[in-house]
Amino acid sequence: MKRLLSGVCAALLALSCHAGEVEVLHFWTTGAEAGALANLKASMRSKGHTWRDFAVADGGGGLALTLLSSRVNSGNPPTAAQIKGASIQEWGRAGKLANIDTVAQAERWDALLPPIISNTMKFDGHYVAAPLNVHRVNWLWVNAAALKKANARMPTSWDEFFAVADAMRKAGIAPLAYSGQSWLDLGTFETVIIGIAGVDFYKRAFMQLDPAALNSAQMEQILQTFKRIKAYTGPQGKYRDWVAATAALAKGEAGMQLMGDWAKSEIYAAGKLPGVDILCTAAPGTSGAFTFDIDSLALFKVAPSSQPAQQDLARAVMGKDFQRAFNLAKGSIPVRQDVKLDGFDECARQSSRDFAASAKRGTLLPSVAHGMGLPYTTTLALWDVIRQYWNQDSMSAKIAMARMAQVAAARR
Repeated sequence: MKRLLSGVCAALLALSCHAGEVEVLHFWTTGAEAGALANLKASMRSKGHTWRDFAVADGGGGLALTLLSSRVNSGNPPTAAQIKGASIQEWGRAGKLANIDTVAQAERWDALLPPIISNTMKFDGHYVAAPLNVHRVNWLWVNAAALKKANARMPTSWDEFFAVADAMRKAGIAPLAYSGQSWLDLGTFETVIIGIAGVDFYKRAFMQLDPAALNSAQMEQILQTFKRIKAYTGPQGKYRDWVAATAALAKGEAGMQLMGDWAKSEIYAAGKLPGVDILCTAAPGTSGAFTFDIDSLALFKVAPSSQPAQQDLARAVMGKDFQRAFNLAKGSIPVRQDVKLDGFDECARQSSRDFAASAKRGTLLPSVAHGMGLPYTTTLALWDVIRQYWNQDSMSAKIAMARMAQVAAARR
């Protein structure tokens, strides 16, 4: 009888005899994000597993991390949680993450991922998280009609950016769609760092928090350039969030936007085509670098009975079919470099080319603003400094430098 039941199980639903529940904490709650996640849910259900959604409407992830801490510390962790790079290491040090090397080795993740990406998914040399995609952060989006009306060309430097902004304003177009969310302030600031001072300086100042770099003349110039952008953003609070700002760009109410490639989901929603109606280029001065934000699922230690479903979740996340479907829906690019990009827009194809080139050059850079480069508490402290500097006209660059140096000192 046991052999008969075993044969029936194998023949009918190979995985259903090991079917389990996966509970996933995430903050993908906008229309495009929810649509992208639906692909993963469908994949898990096709394997006989039950999906339990733990969705938190929280774009920055702060509330989600608070709820996650409460669950884990009470001994009831979810199967997986949407966590960014530096936080993966923190949970790893706490001893809360599951080792998924068996899946990663069988699926050849080391061969499929650049080392800077695979190392982000590992703790102490072992895979503990699975990457879903790669977002490029350092994009500049330009409304093609607005650019033509202003009789201007795509800017490649910050001086050219301000010249184009002036031309757009003269043509009656708001130069820059900008919502002023704290993570956006920090993301724009890190882009200015690279555009003015380059990759090595970014690593020293923003990843290593080197006091010499934070207190340098270059940093003062960077902060002054960053503050100069504010004059082209319109009234404070004009756009409630980045979604509203992107809608203004798509409608031609604003000419440019500094934003990661998740903006494409809203560009498509407005009936516009990235690379045609809304042009894309590396943010001024950053064409040789690629700042990345990776959505990943960290796998928590669960009961042995739940481990087969958890391992299937990790396999599904890195599967070719899911990587293609998820990234088409979300506007990002597959983290696997062997996924064909037929059907992806020109901006995605350019992003993929630049990602591969930067991987070879060693200029793939984790976005600090998006939690990839520093511990979460340190990132929050930097958010606060840059937000104050952006919003307070009386705050000088030197004061901001001193406060960033204090953040660095507190971390050491």
